[in-house]
Amino acid sequence: MRQLAQAADDGYRSPLASGLKATADAERLADELAFATARLAELAADPPALYADIALLDDADEALWLAFLVAYLGPLEDEPDAFSAIRAAHVPWASGELPQLDVARGPRTAADAVTGERTIVAYRAWAQRAGGQQAAFAGEPSWTPERRFDRLFERLALPGLGRGPRYELLVSLGRLGVVDMRPSSLQFSDDETTTAAKRVFGIGDKILLERRARALADELGLPIEALDLALFNWSARGGKRATYGSTAVVAGVERVAIAGVLGV
Repeated sequence: MRQLAQAADDGYRSPLASGLKATADAERLADELAFATARLAELAADPPALYADIALLDDADEALWLAFLVAYLGPLEDEPDAFSAIRAAHVPWASGELPQLDVARGPRTAADAVTGERTIVAYRAWAQRAGGQQAAFAGEPSWTPERRFDRLFERLALPGLGRGPRYELLVSLGRLGVVDMRPSSLQFSDDETTTAAKRVFGIGDKILLERRARALADELGLPIEALDLALFNWSARGGKRATYGSTAVVAGVERVAIAGVLGV
């Protein structure tokens, strides 16, 4: 497990976050949970920049392709236009061309300028095998939204497309109303979110991590997917938080409610 910096033990304890021993760590978790929840609401109600384009595009293939590029490259942080590099990299889906990957990338990117082309090629091949992107993301007519999310997460395990960007892609498509799906778990594997979850919940077993994450989300009344970005950002250091260009404002009452459940 990657070692993360932690605050000094000051006697803080919570059964919902049994791995935390410091009030400062719990306060920071409350901050990140509040932000991640506000960002999800923003995606559904008033998505920013390229997310709005994805939601409004008449061309479904282009919307799915653009969503993939946003999740794969990642919006920039501390830039006037968080999506400028993605716009520079973008090529139309119908062109069949490879995007320009030698651009600045966000803190949660999966892209690599040297080997990233294989991921794009694999994604195009995945869509082609299914009869196109729309068919690939639609899956089977009998699937529930939760089943669709789970099956797509499995099927999109492409070379170079790690858990974080893959999970974010599916969450964003669901929240934007492009694909009818929603997660029922966090799909833990080997990434920063999973490492952070091990710290917060004080255990390494992935089945138990899922149970404890669900218990926390249920107690807080939050969607399970809020924990994905919250845990990633909770573990971030040196300005490596990912906001995905969000302009969401956290409501003070929601932050207070989350902190109250965590006991801080």
